[in-house]
Amino acid sequence: MQETIEPLNIPITVITGFLGSGKTTLLSSLIKNDKMANTAVIINEFGEVGLDHLLVEHSKENIIELESGCICCTIRSDLQKTLRELISKRLKGDINQFNRLVIETTGLADPVPIVHTLINSFNLQKNYFLDGVIALVDAVNGGKTLDAYPEALKQAAMAELIILSKTDLTDNETKTSLVNRLRAINPSVKIILGNFGAVSISEIFGYNAYDPYGKSKDVNEWLAIEKIEKHHHHQHENDVNKHDDNIQAFAITKDAPVNMIAFALFRDLLKAQMGSDLLRVKGIINISGKEFPAVVHGVQHVFHPVQWLDVWPSKDRQTKIVFITRNIKKEEIEDLFNALFTVAENKGIETAINILDN
Repeated sequence: MQETIEPLNIPITVITGFLGSGKTTLLSSLIKNDKMANTAVIINEFGEVGLDHLLVEHSKENIIELESGCICCTIRSDLQKTLRELISKRLKGDINQFNRLVIETTGLADPVPIVHTLINSFNLQKNYFLDGVIALVDAVNGGKTLDAYPEALKQAAMAELIILSKTDLTDNETKTSLVNRLRAINPSVKIILGNFGAVSISEIFGYNAYDPYGKSKDVNEWLAIEKIEKHHHHQHENDVNKHDDNIQAFAITKDAPVNMIAFALFRDLLKAQMGSDLLRVKGIINISGKEFPAVVHGVQHVFHPVQWLDVWPSKDRQTKIVFITRNIKKEEIEDLFNALFTVAENKGIETAINILDN
């Protein structure tokens, strides 16, 4: 009888950031840390990270073990293939029993395809889950990088944590302006000031941001709607700090419970019409007739199946959905949302579907 292999449930942290933002410094300091002993690190090239003094042995052609016990390997042509390879070597006992994974991307990487790969592959989901995305932003040149490269904006928009590096080399005004700009792109992100890569391990891991089964404790954090609305308003009212980033965050709310079919229709239409420009969607939905709320979470065209919480995270029973979008105005999504629910409430859902089909 074939033995069933339990899923490994290994959290993955993706570290992004432009050239010169300090990824190498951060990674070098991380892999020297004893707490990284059971971690595997995937990098693009060994040469990019100063590992020479840490090498102990080559175990396989693209995998090396470090003094700290951390396993380091390079991405082959395909991230999925590398991730599957690591699991297979772990199960055979060829490498240490790692229980955490860090992926460092190239500076120009758009994080969205990486996130898609990790949340959309059933094969990978058996053993891995995406814990969070970390973006390093150079405090000196960060503003210029955001101006010049759309990928840098996406890195900031997708991050759970932004580490500002080189803060000692710039003035407070530049730092404040950059932090305001980053908050306009991603209001609920945690921003910390990095100091020569000396960032504590506890600040890097444990976000559980993409676990569709994550329960309500974190819901209030990413639905910090007051912060989001404040920044959205500030972005429009205060031209001094206004950047034409095309990426913005906003939230839409509804007090009355929403029709389940109308909501599914809203989600499907969003994906079909605006999918490529929806960088992130997270929400808590009060569905008519249900005692507890549903949680929705999507990145572009990819949405996790709706999950149900077993408790409301606060006394508030509002439906709240937070969007980080590119080139989409809040009004466009709000109009679609309101139209669907108004029609569903007044004329029945089949009429709503017919109206939308025509």
